[in-house]
Amino acid sequence: MNTSSEFGRAWKVLTASMVGVACGASPLPFITIGFFIDPLQQEFGWSRTEISLGVTIYGILAALLAPVFGGLADRHGVRPVALGSLAIFGLTFAAFAVVPGQLWAFYLVWLMIGLFGIGSTPVTWSRAVNLWFFKQRGLALGLMLVGTSISAIVLPFLTTYFITQFGWRTAYALLALLPLAIAWPLGIFWFREPRPEERPARVGVATDPSALPGRTLKEAMSEGRFWILWISVALITLAYAGALVFLPSMLKQREFDPTSVATVLSVFGLSIFAGRIITGLLLDRFWAPLVTLPILCLPAISCWMLMGDAPLGFTMAVLAAFMMGFASGAETDLVAYLAGRYFGMKSYGQIYGVQYMAFGLMAALSPTLYGWVRDTTGSFDPMLLAAAIMFLAGAFLLLLLGPYPDFSRNPTTPSQTAN
Repeated sequence: MNTSSEFGRAWKVLTASMVGVACGASPLPFITIGFFIDPLQQEFGWSRTEISLGVTIYGILAALLAPVFGGLADRHGVRPVALGSLAIFGLTFAAFAVVPGQLWAFYLVWLMIGLFGIGSTPVTWSRAVNLWFFKQRGLALGLMLVGTSISAIVLPFLTTYFITQFGWRTAYALLALLPLAIAWPLGIFWFREPRPEERPARVGVATDPSALPGRTLKEAMSEGRFWILWISVALITLAYAGALVFLPSMLKQREFDPTSVATVLSVFGLSIFAGRIITGLLLDRFWAPLVTLPILCLPAISCWMLMGDAPLGFTMAVLAAFMMGFASGAETDLVAYLAGRYFGMKSYGQIYGVQYMAFGLMAALSPTLYGWVRDTTGSFDPMLLAAAIMFLAGAFLLLLLGPYPDFSRNPTTPSQTAN
């Protein structure tokens, strides 16, 4: 199967996956929560730490369940897992509209999102994309993950408008229509895994999913490169997720009005889009860790630019957001790509689920850590300095992964190839 036929056969699946990612439990809660912090504080008197703890509860539970949902997709197919989780996530997210003023109720909604929402994240959608593509897998995964870029571009303006015009409760209900009225119907019509004869040859043509080439989860976890990738993802996400959640607060304390904040965050979303497409194209041509080394160092510069309390120029704010977003797009594209290239498709859902666990756990802890540092010290600067160091460490760790295995030659003992 050549590259043109890969896209020719799978464009509907890829489109449904992109929209599913855009409206799923990966971007929607994290991108919007920063805009709800002030209204929730004003109505209920909760602190930033208390509010951001909801994201932590969701993230930790979702991270722990990611391998479970990935394993379900490996065994039973990705379609029922992804679409079922997407529908439940949308209904649960809408429950924020009626949450009472008790913290336990607020946390209960986050708990339910964690229990059922993880199947609507790239853990599931990326399995289908990996099975449809090989020669241009990097570009295909980049396009799929453009869904979060679309969310990052659209949601700041949409959330700000909904809250301003209708109040924060109605805003939650309206945002819940994205997974329920857009992504889910499209997935019903267009999303599926390929039949064996539709797969690229190097992915494997076995009818039984367990006979596809690659590592089992146990075999993958016995390799040092598995843990190198896990630690790198953990460091970069711990540095990044809280910065995204509190970027509106950082900009407001630097004298930015709500419209300017939304504009900067939309540039952030555009840069994620650029990072994913450009990185995806490069991944199909060059060794991934070397491609992403300079890209993943960019957010360290952003952290330095965001430090301090002096007024920050609009151009500098846009540049800082662009560099952080560009690297974010590269990093999330990279994890899905490397999970398939280094460990094959035999147990991709489980393996990527464990790798996603690093992302989920750190994405859950990071906002609370950022909020705690801000509440304790009165400044985000100490956390931004630590984040800059973590970005650099995570980028350089990837150089230790080594060449890609070639599972198509011998699925049991793959040979090593540089590309």
